[in-house]
Amino acid sequence: MEKIFENNQTIFLAGASGMVGSAIKRALLKMRSNNKKVKFNLLTPTRKELDLLSSYSVQKWFASYKPTIVILAAAKVGGIVANSDYPVDFLLENIKIQTNVIESAFKQNAKRFIFLGSSCIYPKFTTQPIKEESLLDNKLEKTNESYAIAKITGLKLCEALRSQYNFDAISLMPTNLYGPNDNYHPLNNHVIAGLIRKFLIAKRDNLTSVTCWGSGSVLREFMHVDDLADAVIYCLQNWYPSNETAPKDSEGNSLSHLNVGTGKDISIKRLAKKIADFTNFKGEILWDKSFPDGTPRKILDVSMINKLGWEAKIDLDSGLIKTIKDLDISHL
Repeated sequence: MEKIFENNQTIFLAGASGMVGSAIKRALLKMRSNNKKVKFNLLTPTRKELDLLSSYSVQKWFASYKPTIVILAAAKVGGIVANSDYPVDFLLENIKIQTNVIESAFKQNAKRFIFLGSSCIYPKFTTQPIKEESLLDNKLEKTNESYAIAKITGLKLCEALRSQYNFDAISLMPTNLYGPNDNYHPLNNHVIAGLIRKFLIAKRDNLTSVTCWGSGSVLREFMHVDDLADAVIYCLQNWYPSNETAPKDSEGNSLSHLNVGTGKDISIKRLAKKIADFTNFKGEILWDKSFPDGTPRKILDVSMINKLGWEAKIDLDSGLIKTIKDLDISHL
């Protein structure tokens, strides 16, 4: 397989300041520092330097810098409450970012493009674990429908460009993520960040109970963001859908998107108990069922990326312990 990181590539990492982007940046820089053969120029412009919502700005930037490898990790993200309250923002901003970056990368002849989506692209009710082929086979979860539709649009644009113009675009659909640089906002967070925040504050303030959203009965899969970063680099080096040995669907067609996850799930109640233990919270855990649970179960079928040779390495307990240990509680 071609060693793309040894050919003085210019890599554009969009969204380098976010949780996913910063993890990918760390992984790329670590790879370069550990291997003298690896040589690339990494571009990580800030929002002030490059407005991804402006097609003019993005086109002008691409024309100037001409990146050969593009990693699209930029997105407007949030939890159930944020998705429910701001559907226009999640739909419009994500479609703009994706379209601007994907189209400009194509027009400027980028050598490889990788688009990062989300497991929320899959239907609320579908076969578990969820295969890549389950895309669009049923209705989406209403609470994050706008975000999901935007991500499906990005995936399909990459797929169409590959089919019509042979543009080398691939897409990864990660499961629920956690880790460094997660969003700990009290309303706009994801599950693990929200729970860690609640229990750390309760421990600090000597509270006797913590109230969690929903029933706690739903099952979710969680992956450390550093594992996703590892998968991105692995797939850029090893996954070429046009190869005969590339992952294929049940009809023998090459897949243009792959699931990325651990292949293991856990109930939110059990997860909350783990986080309570790891933060040394000894009080009562209450559940507010007025908040929606969302999809009853969501676990990805990761057999295709496993066959490609990649597997998640960070187990949930050690990942949670490190995340909690490294978090500065004064920022909560």
